[in-house]
Amino acid sequence: MALSDVKCRNARPASKLQKLSDGGGLQLWIQPSGTRLWRLAYRFDGKQKLLSLGSYPVLSLADAREARDEAKRLLKAGADPARERKFHKATSQKDTFRSIADEYVDKLKKEGRADRTISKVKWLLDFAYPTIGDKCIREIDPATVLTALRRVEVRGRYESSRRLRSTIGTMFRYAIATARAEADPTIALRGALISPTVTSRAAITDPKALGGLLRAVDAFDGQPTTRAALKLMALMFPRPGELRLAEWEEFDFESSMWIIPEARMKMRRPHRVPLSRQAISVLRSLKEISGGGSLLFPGVRSVSRPISDNTLNAALRRMGYGKEEATAHGFRATASTLLNECGKWHPDAIERQLAHIENNDVRRAYARAEHWEERVKMMQWWADYLDELESNSGRVISIGGRGKPAAPRGPTLNTASRVHPTARRISNARKTH
Repeated sequence: MALSDVKCRNARPASKLQKLSDGGGLQLWIQPSGTRLWRLAYRFDGKQKLLSLGSYPVLSLADAREARDEAKRLLKAGADPARERKFHKATSQKDTFRSIADEYVDKLKKEGRADRTISKVKWLLDFAYPTIGDKCIREIDPATVLTALRRVEVRGRYESSRRLRSTIGTMFRYAIATARAEADPTIALRGALISPTVTSRAAITDPKALGGLLRAVDAFDGQPTTRAALKLMALMFPRPGELRLAEWEEFDFESSMWIIPEARMKMRRPHRVPLSRQAISVLRSLKEISGGGSLLFPGVRSVSRPISDNTLNAALRRMGYGKEEATAHGFRATASTLLNECGKWHPDAIERQLAHIENNDVRRAYARAEHWEERVKMMQWWADYLDELESNSGRVISIGGRGKPAAPRGPTLNTASRVHPTARRISNARKTH
């Protein structure tokens, strides 16, 4: 007699094992402990076998019957349901989210992606592993992914949760391409997460305030290499990581050029930076201090490792500039704003110096010029302009003025004696707060 859900639910355990039959080999075993287990009895290759389907009520009567019918279809096709289940389980263990993510990270390494990019991917994936890392990728649905994302979002890390969603989606698209998944569950989660409030990195764009910052850098009494790094950030405005990891072999003083290798560039292409006379002067003075190794800015503990990515921002804080006032990355926004405002240079030349890539695909295909000659002139003009800002305490300088730029002062690392007395008092006052 076929079972009913009421009968399965109301069956009481006895001192011995009870077996309730539903037909077709499907049985509900009632253990003396009260546990209810589904079992399927069948014959294959002349032998009696038993297949465990799951426990009741986790696996309902309807689901158990569906599993029985699927096993019957396999038997009819000449396959052993138990053997097929073992194979499926082994395949599922191989195709976990974690294993596929590991494959994808290896792929990035073979493609020569930057170490920083790979580290970011790994860092994001670590948030997902506790929830979905060991699950078969075919069994992960949008609700499960959302659970992983909420664990990040609840900590107030809204941007990280959004990036994690994108990274998980990348893993699923890779799994689809390798025939181990059929759909990307992150598509259904668009709009499900809290949108972060976008805040630009702090940057000083007022010429008078920039002059004050340059004087504060000149009077900085910390590590000379840190002071040099801040000077070079102002003069060349690279991304902080590009400068922090710079090596001496990348600099050609005779050609007045710094070539940043593609492995360290955000856009994965080598980038040439013209060196002004002031930048070369700072670099030559720096080499007397740190030129014994390969790095421009070796760490305090080891000459084989560079300064940390927080060193420059920490120096700005020590000088009294809060994170809402100035950042190392903010030197890029400073240069971009003032160079564009002066109207002397083509916007494309400024963008190329910033190592930005055109967003428009068609325009990018045609706009391949580096504007090198104009950039050489622009970088020297910019260095001269910074000299003028630094040496004119309290006086507003018109960035679009037609006057002849001040002659370069040839800055060195030991320049504290040339700081204006007012600037020195301001810098010292900042240190006490």
